[in-house]
Amino acid sequence: MHRKLLGFLVILMATAAFAAPGQQQVREGSLAILGKDGQAQALCPLKHTDVRAEISGFITRVTVTQQFWNPSKEKIEAVYVFPLPQNAAVDDMTLKVGDRTVRGLIKRREEALAIYQAARQAGHVAALLDQERPNIFTQSVANIMPGENVTVEISYVELLKYEAGSYEFVFPMVVGPRYIPGTPISKDAKQGGGWAPDTTRVPDASRITPPVTPPGTRAGHDISIEVKLDAGVPIEEYRSTSHMITSERTGSSNAVIRLKELAVIPNKDFILKYDVAGGKIEDALLTHKGKTGGFFTFILQPPDHIAESEVTPREIVFVIDTSGSQSGFPLEKSKKLAELALAHLHPQDTFNIITFAGNTQILFDEPVPATEKNLDRARALLANLTGGGGTEMMKAIRASLDPSDSQKHLRVVLFFTDGYVGNDMEIIGEVQKHPNARVFSLGIGNSVNRFLLDKMAEAGRGEVEYVTLERDADPVVQRLFERVRTPVLTDISIDWGGLPVVMVQPERIPDLFSAKPVIVTGRYAGPGQGIIRLRGKRAGLPFVREIKVNLPADEPRHDVLATLWARNRIDSIMCKDWAGMQQGAPQKDLKEQIVALGLQFRLMTQFTSFVAVEEMTVTEGGQPRTVQVPVEMPEGVSYQGVFGDKDEETKNRAYAPTSSGVGGGVGKIFNGGVMVRQAAEAPAPPARPMSVEDRKRADMAAKLHPTLMAAVECLQRNVKKPCGPAPGSKLSIQIWLSDKSPATLAQLKALGFELVLDPKTAKLVIGRLPVEKLEALAKLAVVRYVAPQV
Repeated sequence: MHRKLLGFLVILMATAAFAAPGQQQVREGSLAILGKDGQAQALCPLKHTDVRAEISGFITRVTVTQQFWNPSKEKIEAVYVFPLPQNAAVDDMTLKVGDRTVRGLIKRREEALAIYQAARQAGHVAALLDQERPNIFTQSVANIMPGENVTVEISYVELLKYEAGSYEFVFPMVVGPRYIPGTPISKDAKQGGGWAPDTTRVPDASRITPPVTPPGTRAGHDISIEVKLDAGVPIEEYRSTSHMITSERTGSSNAVIRLKELAVIPNKDFILKYDVAGGKIEDALLTHKGKTGGFFTFILQPPDHIAESEVTPREIVFVIDTSGSQSGFPLEKSKKLAELALAHLHPQDTFNIITFAGNTQILFDEPVPATEKNLDRARALLANLTGGGGTEMMKAIRASLDPSDSQKHLRVVLFFTDGYVGNDMEIIGEVQKHPNARVFSLGIGNSVNRFLLDKMAEAGRGEVEYVTLERDADPVVQRLFERVRTPVLTDISIDWGGLPVVMVQPERIPDLFSAKPVIVTGRYAGPGQGIIRLRGKRAGLPFVREIKVNLPADEPRHDVLATLWARNRIDSIMCKDWAGMQQGAPQKDLKEQIVALGLQFRLMTQFTSFVAVEEMTVTEGGQPRTVQVPVEMPEGVSYQGVFGDKDEETKNRAYAPTSSGVGGGVGKIFNGGVMVRQAAEAPAPPARPMSVEDRKRADMAAKLHPTLMAAVECLQRNVKKPCGPAPGSKLSIQIWLSDKSPATLAQLKALGFELVLDPKTAKLVIGRLPVEKLEALAKLAVVRYVAPQV
């Protein structure tokens, strides 16, 4: 049986009632999670997730439908942290309540939050979609009434991965438990409802650590998947390497694939692979020219792989994750891969092994020759490895890459890990600092952090490979060493032949280590024809391919290319300041570039969010109770390895973290074992105390949209030449209020506010205000947020 019911039952009945543990029994009409004793453990407002993918050639459009239901007797707010593919361009969100549908608006993140909070307080059903990482999202749904159903649809587009005649579609199902380094910012400060406190190195940790179901229970929701495949060329074979599927062929190049079980536990990635006839793709140019300009995507076929006549010695460093999340089968898989890799070393190669968990261990003082004696020591180390402790990955990154900065020969670093860390972007930025090394990532597990592993390989100019726990290790290692020793094409560039192309992504084309295409996206200013030249080196010799190109004056098709270009452009901007992105405070110009792209192209980013409010209905009964949707432990990951052996009370805290406290101090365990810090970690430097003026400015900035804040600062500088709206001019603004009583409206009128629109179903007013009154407006206690009216 594909789904194993491990000592629990999920009961779904006809009418509504729910009892908290230890208070009441579960009655008819509840969706509850029962433990081994038959008692209810938690409320699960997420009922089902349905995934529909339509694949056309290289591009897939995916619609994710999340069905929320309130089985309790009180209205609730559901908060669900979930994954999407790391390269997904999320460009739509809709909210459905009964027969009413509201399309989401894309807004600055802080503005979207203000709209959502105002709607939540006013009793409207509302939805807010935030991006925490490119592959982690938070869906919040407010004011779900008892017995009511609310549906949220999310849509995204993505380019499929292609290599050597085979396409791959991956849909992640669960956010694995992240290790959170750093010192807790404060005892009570948590942005989200996760089990980890926000720390100096991961200030949003509580937003990326959803509660995890303890052993013997499950989350209570499931998932279904349907893929409609149109390959454009005949399909030879398709298969899922992760799940049992059913399918029907609807043509030589078409098929419909579904999960064999219509409702599956969401605890591992869904992976679909299909092979196309011929085994090779052709060079392809897709274009779109519309109101927003011209966009293109080039898919350029790689040259054939040829073997080097001489084997070039390599310095190869194996870095193996032995943390708690790798405990058991995942670590055994890593050890097997490493043993096979040692067997592929040539006598003239040098090598070393670094292991990391809470501490970092290095086998040799420096890389040593691959002699039988040294290999025996390495095998003995591997045989004795066990999993446990945190994932202090930064120490291993530095230990493996720092030596490459002062050497002339090439160091190749192979990382074996699931990537379950919260400081993803900090790590990617560190890899980026070491240009004299090549980084190859091996993701070990069924639900790994593909964002981190992809970007580590990209920043390290290497390649990435994913190894599920069921996958045969031998071909993986064979392919890995072929890539390490002989890249297919290096030093790649494109000569555009004078064509009017701009803003091409990626800005620097990575080397090719396998038979996958070069894919570039860009914009073009006008029509043109010509020949472009793909240049590079193959086995050290010059390589050139010429391709005829036509950029049309008008092409209404393929409008999704604009979305994909914008998504790649955002990626390129993020790469310029990974440390700032980690802290949520990158260089201001970079943040504004990302915001502008998100708003213009209707895209989810770290700084733009979707919000939808259903204003037809106003619920009653006070503020909703917030319920965090628990997630499954990824298949193959040990609960004890991550959270440690805990008593029942501590398990419940991990499961429902809103009731848990936060530990502190070096070497202590935070919320069950994931937050183990080592004594060697230097304490964070004390923050500079904020002055009274700094505090006033921060309070004002929290209430004013950045455009309005800039206008206030312009007036404060009292410059002769206006740098913003002239004094006396009136701005059209929206004001969100905590109270909309006659007394509040009188306060606004006293400031010169002219009321234009007064929605009766929300604590929001729209009107005009003199620009010099913005500062006074922000000081009013009843004002929650002010934004321009667009």
